[in-house]
Amino acid sequence: MAQGPSSGRAVAVLKCMDDGSFELDIEALEEVLLAEHIWNIPVAVISVAGSFRRGKSFLLNFFIQYLRNQCRGDWLRKCNTSLDGFAWRGGSERETKGILLWSEVFVVTTSKGEKVAVVLMDTQGTFDGTTTMKGTGTIFALSTMLSSVQVYNLSQNIGEDDLQHLALFCDYGQVVKKDGSNNAFQTLLFLVRDWSFPYEFRYGAHGGRAYMEKRLEVCDEQPEELRNLRRDIRSSFEEIACFLMPHPGLKVATNPEFKGCLSDIDIDFKNHLEKLLAVVLHPVNLFPKKINNCIITCEKLLMYFKVYAESFKNGEASDPMSIREATGVANNTSALTDALQYYLSEMAKACADTPCAEHHLRKSHEEGFAAALRKFDAVLKLGGKEMEAAVQDKACAGDPSNIR
Repeated sequence: MAQGPSSGRAVAVLKCMDDGSFELDIEALEEVLLAEHIWNIPVAVISVAGSFRRGKSFLLNFFIQYLRNQCRGDWLRKCNTSLDGFAWRGGSERETKGILLWSEVFVVTTSKGEKVAVVLMDTQGTFDGTTTMKGTGTIFALSTMLSSVQVYNLSQNIGEDDLQHLALFCDYGQVVKKDGSNNAFQTLLFLVRDWSFPYEFRYGAHGGRAYMEKRLEVCDEQPEELRNLRRDIRSSFEEIACFLMPHPGLKVATNPEFKGCLSDIDIDFKNHLEKLLAVVLHPVNLFPKKINNCIITCEKLLMYFKVYAESFKNGEASDPMSIREATGVANNTSALTDALQYYLSEMAKACADTPCAEHHLRKSHEEGFAAALRKFDAVLKLGGKEMEAAVQDKACAGDPSNIR
C-alpha cells in the first residue's frame, strides 16, 4: 500500500547494499534526529522486528495514529478511518528493506512531566529469502541495541528458534555486565500475533505474561545450552513482557484489496490493539533510551547509530568484545562532552558581567573545571580500566578544549 498524505514519511537510514554490506545514511539520520525542536531532549526509540511478512509496518502505522491522537485510542472506533504511514502491503513479498525511521518525531510529556521525543523504527523482516543470516542478524542486533523498546513481532507462538535469534545480543549483554552495568538493554516485548489458544492463555498482557513465563522457564530436562540462553535473555533486559493478539480477520489477511480501512478489521483485534498501544506508548509507560544508565538524547542517539553501524558495516556482527569497546568509546566520549558543556555553561555565567577581572576568571575556571571533572567521574565508564584511564587523562589535561 502506498503511503497516504501525512506530515511524515519513512526515511531509510540503514541501507542494504548488493554485496551484503550495510550503509548508514548520515544525512537522513541528521534530518530526523537533529530537528530544532527535539535534538537535545531525551529520546524513546520504539522498534518492531521479526520475520518478514508478519505485519510489522502495518502495526507501526497504528503507533503513528495513536501518537497523532495524543495517546488516545478512541479513533480506532471511527469506521471511515484508514491507515497511512510506513509503506506496507498484503501478500508474500517483503516491503521494508534495511532500517527505516518515521520522520515525524512525536514529543510526548510523560507522567513525570518530562518531555520525551518518540522515534518509531521499522526493520527489514528476517528470513526473506534474499538476505543472509548474518545480514538479518545485523539488522535485528542494531535495532535491539538502539531501541528503548524492542517489539519482537512473532506469529502464533514463541518458538525455540525465536529465542535463539536473541543469542547474539545476550552474549554482548553478558560482556557489558562485567563492566558493572546492570542490563545491556531495556525492554523486550514479545508480541504474539494470531494467537489461537485464548482458552489456555487469554489475549492481552496478563495472558501473555503467563505464556512467556512458561516459554522462558528453566528446567532440568532442558539441555544446558537452552537453560543458559533463557537465563541470559532474562539478565540482558531490564524488562521482558509479552502480549497475545487475536487474528485481525479474513478481510485483512486474505483480501488483496484491503487498504487499511478500520471498518474491515475485526472488533476483537481493535479492542486488544487499543490495550497494546497503551502498553507501549501511553505517557505512563514511556521511558527514554538509556545506555550504561545514562539518558540518551536525539543528538547522542545519532552518535550511537554511527558507532554501532561501524561495528556491523560488513554485513555481519562483530564479536561481543568489539561491540563493547565501540560502546565504551561512544559512552565515554558522551560523558566528556557533557562535562565540557557543563564547564562552558558555568564559565558563561561567571563571565556574564564583562569585563571580568583576571583573578575572578581564574577562580571561576578552577571551580568550573573541578565541578565538570566531578560530573565526568560520576558517570560509569565502559570498556575496561585501560579505556577509562585514557579518557580520564584526556579530561585532566587541564585545557577544556581537550575534552572535545
